[in-house]
Amino acid sequence: MATSAWKVSRRMALATLVAAVPTAAGSAPPPDWAAIPAQTVTLFYPGQASYEWLRSPAHKRANAKVQAGEACVSCHEGEEAEIGGTIVKGGRLEPAPIAAKAGAIALKVQAAHDDTNLYLRFQWQTQMARAGQMHDYLMYDGEKWVFIGGPRSKEAVRSGAQPPLYEDRLSLMIDDGKVPLFASQGCWLTCHTGMRDMAGEPTKEQVQAHPLIGQVHKESDVRKYLPSTRTDAAASWDKTRPAEEIARLKEAGAFVDLMQWRGHRSNPVGMADDGYVLDYRLADAGKGPFTWNVDRKTMTPKFMFDAAKVGAKALALEDVGNASKPYALIREDNAVAYDPAAGWKKGDVLPGRLLSRADASGSAADNADVRGAWVDGQWTVLWTRKLDTGHAADDKALKPGSVVNVGFAVHDDNVTTRFHHVSFPLTLGIGTQGTLSSVALE
Repeated sequence: MATSAWKVSRRMALATLVAAVPTAAGSAPPPDWAAIPAQTVTLFYPGQASYEWLRSPAHKRANAKVQAGEACVSCHEGEEAEIGGTIVKGGRLEPAPIAAKAGAIALKVQAAHDDTNLYLRFQWQTQMARAGQMHDYLMYDGEKWVFIGGPRSKEAVRSGAQPPLYEDRLSLMIDDGKVPLFASQGCWLTCHTGMRDMAGEPTKEQVQAHPLIGQVHKESDVRKYLPSTRTDAAASWDKTRPAEEIARLKEAGAFVDLMQWRGHRSNPVGMADDGYVLDYRLADAGKGPFTWNVDRKTMTPKFMFDAAKVGAKALALEDVGNASKPYALIREDNAVAYDPAAGWKKGDVLPGRLLSRADASGSAADNADVRGAWVDGQWTVLWTRKLDTGHAADDKALKPGSVVNVGFAVHDDNVTTRFHHVSFPLTLGIGTQGTLSSVALE
């Protein structure tokens, strides 16, 4: 983008960014969102409440109901804010509370559709006084590049030694009825003991040695998965089914569609990433909108800002939150190859992620029209998704007249993993009755 695009007010900068991103071919969202019914969904802070905890005696007599398949809302409907407000303060489900964090978020949701697309509009107030759009930043310390900042749960951030720098995020889960118990228990089916920042977290070495998670998926921590992919009743992270059984589950559609809009890693190119949850939290086939901007072996950046376009080759820490400065590296827009001889000085900062709309491809790039703007403390995210992406192996097809199960989550105020806010499972009716209903456009 031209230098002038970065040297306007926050409101105008965001408007310019959103307007500059091409919309998906054939998309025609509602011309007047005020005419589309809105519903407010309360998202609450879950702490370390997991699939295993819900089924344990610690859940105080509700564990039998959970094991019988009863819905969470059968006991807790309307209690979201109270539950979140209790957990966020600390205690049995939150051993490491974050100071002053909100227990609940009000998420305003609107939905419409035509013969081709589903259109969603989300709005929520952020706890921060600025947009959460900084992520995985690198700083030159005078000799080498090092990561700086991170989520508020990170010890160096908690202590004040490093600044809180983490992107805001909005997640959407869809189940078409093929995942047992998702309709009643939602994302708690995917959250387990052993995952990052959860109780019983295994070591990096233990995960890397696992024949599926470490050796096949090449991961070093445990992320979301479904109980159907484990062999024991407790759905232990390491008790995975054979690969051929998991493949049969995938082919049968017994996975949860998971899409994530990210304030740093996708919003600047007008996209959201596309993935699914089965034996792990996995990306769809193809290539998403972001990758690393650092060689992790040499810790050397791959790209820097194009000074001719944005006015400087790097940022400074004091530039964080300054709307007149760029905050994301976009390969085809404002980036040039990193020059190690460019006169780097102590305190120079570069994004550790590289974005590209042009390079995104395949099923991983299906969410090609998702645009967010942060104005006066509120995110507004407009999300266009094809009813049928054409990628049945990775995505849930939506049909007018059908009802699907959905769940929402928001990562707000510089946090990651379980430090988010989540909804109980809901239903979305495409032109029919649901907890949320999509309006048919003429």
